[in-house]
Amino acid sequence: MKKIAVFTSGGDAPGMNACIRAVVRTANHYDVEVHGIIRGYDGMIKGNYIPMNNRSVSNVIQKGGTILKSARSEEFRTAEGRKIAYESLKENGIEGLIGIGGDGTFTGLKIFSEEYDIPVIGAPGTIDNDLFGTDFTIGYDTAVNTALDAIDKIRDTADAHDRIFFVEVMGRDTGYIAIRSAIGGGAEMAITPENRVPAEGIIKKINSSESGERYSHIIIVAEGHTPGYANHLAQKTKEAMPQHDIRVSMLGHIQRGGSPTASDRVLASRLGVAAVEALLADKSSVMVGVINRKLHFTSLTDAIEKEKPLNVELVRIIEILNGRIF
Repeated sequence: MKKIAVFTSGGDAPGMNACIRAVVRTANHYDVEVHGIIRGYDGMIKGNYIPMNNRSVSNVIQKGGTILKSARSEEFRTAEGRKIAYESLKENGIEGLIGIGGDGTFTGLKIFSEEYDIPVIGAPGTIDNDLFGTDFTIGYDTAVNTALDAIDKIRDTADAHDRIFFVEVMGRDTGYIAIRSAIGGGAEMAITPENRVPAEGIIKKINSSESGERYSHIIIVAEGHTPGYANHLAQKTKEAMPQHDIRVSMLGHIQRGGSPTASDRVLASRLGVAAVEALLADKSSVMVGVINRKLHFTSLTDAIEKEKPLNVELVRIIEILNGRIF
């Protein structure tokens, strides 16, 4: 293999640039030419390729976002669009693909590799940490630390005014960000997509912990499939407990941005190196991840389709420290 391409797709995640850097420098190490595809699958269809070398990725490891940009591509969802993408790759002499992203990115890679004879490797880049086959995904640690920093600041004002704060963090299908930031931030409760609870359960928990006195409370809520769920819970709680000052903070997209943590930079670098070496070892249609601190390859089918349950140890810890998790 003499020429490969790398792209990012889907939601951006801190550490994607570190992974791009690792892919480019590893390819150069093995005398393999590497191109970056601008704007993901859309750029693949439009032939938006740029040659990359070690200097192309200087001074990017500490940057959030993605220097290759990201975009949705409805055209790539069609057989006609994928045919154009394949012809574009062949025109540019691309022999292998590395995609950095989440389940949507990997779904595209899987279908593409089934339709056309081109090796593909996935590197998991998503703050949700929701992909089967890896303990951690690129961007997850940074997102948790960003949420934790906000929670620490919110707790100061919650404590000063005896307020109840509902803090909504990202997490469409899983509560990994919610659970870890709740433990790290000393939150009283965490509401996750895996175990939703009606407001009545929250009210009961608050009443049982106050013993007639008012205290501040931090309740972490994963957004799930309905962003704004924290507002719903806060409203119901306020109706039942009008004596309390109840506020909502939705952290939103600040969790996606910012300089990646050391953990995310190292993880992204490991996965980038492994992705290139996997292509050179004739692997295809797999995601490279880390399980128990060791590199691990999972089929794209399993990475996409198999459910990644919440870490049972983290659930047990929060139950011990704060009572039952809902």
